[in-house]
Amino acid sequence: MTSPTPSDSQARSQTIQQAVRGLFHLIAIIAITVWGFMSWEMPFPGIFAGLGLLALSLLLWALFLSPKPVLATDRFGRALIELLLLAAGVGAMLGLGINWIVAVVFGLAGATLGFVTSLRSK
Repeated sequence: MTSPTPSDSQARSQTIQQAVRGLFHLIAIIAITVWGFMSWEMPFPGIFAGLGLLALSLLLWALFLSPKPVLATDRFGRALIELLLLAAGVGAMLGLGINWIVAVVFGLAGATLGFVTSLRSK
């Protein structure tokens, strides 16, 4: 039997942090998409807005925030894009009528997790 070394437990905690961070990003993208569908009348403006916002937010995530981003930037650029995504998610939650305390706690927790994860990844 081998006991886990500190590097194994550290790698495991970073993996868990990345997974939870990805979950926050996914929730923000879903909130943005649902807001896009619900904010306009449904036949054409609503469908185009929902699908367009989904495509835009996924493109933004894939270019800058994915585990293997297409456009490599420094950590400040990644942090700015992440904060914009989370802020858009919080705004979409508020636009959908979710309690402001829940939306603000979601935004603060996501931003804090992104900050901690970016510090530990370097």
